[in-house]
Amino acid sequence: MGGGTEAFPDLGRHCQNPDCRQLDFLPFKCDGCHKVFCLEHRSYKSHECQKPDIKSRKVIVCEVCSVSIETTGSNGEIEKIMLEKHMKSGDCDPKKQKKPTCPVRRCKEVLTFSNTSTCKICNLNVCLKHRFPADHACNKDSMVGKEAVMAKGRWNNRFLAAFALRNGKECAKSDRSSKASPSKNTPSVKAY
Repeated sequence: MGGGTEAFPDLGRHCQNPDCRQLDFLPFKCDGCHKVFCLEHRSYKSHECQKPDIKSRKVIVCEVCSVSIETTGSNGEIEKIMLEKHMKSGDCDPKKQKKPTCPVRRCKEVLTFSNTSTCKICNLNVCLKHRFPADHACNKDSMVGKEAVMAKGRWNNRFLAAFALRNGKECAKSDRSSKASPSKNTPSVKAY
């Protein structure tokens, strides 16, 4: 089972897959069966490992409250013990079973961390398909309390800033009428 070449007998190992036996200078050791394999046979499926779930991660979902519990290993008895421990802990609440869904009519998309968008206008949590205001019938009147006042305040501040820039001029038309009679020194072509 050794490896290497005549000159370097400690260099590399032969693949322990019976159909391969290739000399590999960078062999992989399987976590499950502790055998050595080449690059092609290093995965659990490719060498048909008998213990592929030794370090794999699994998620068990509680049937009562839909809480997910992460486990490692393949022992079914440990999974049952963990579920029983969860149910006895007091954290198992059947009210938690219903997950939030998109409030848009006829949309039943479950809102998850990566699938939720909050509208900046009405602060409604919707799915990504309905994230634009036109898609979820967003109306500005539905803004609540402080946010509505702040939004109106921003608009008022912009208006007042623009009004202050006028520097006391009456109207833009009056400025045009004074410029309507060009002097002989100004060019007749206007650049925009």
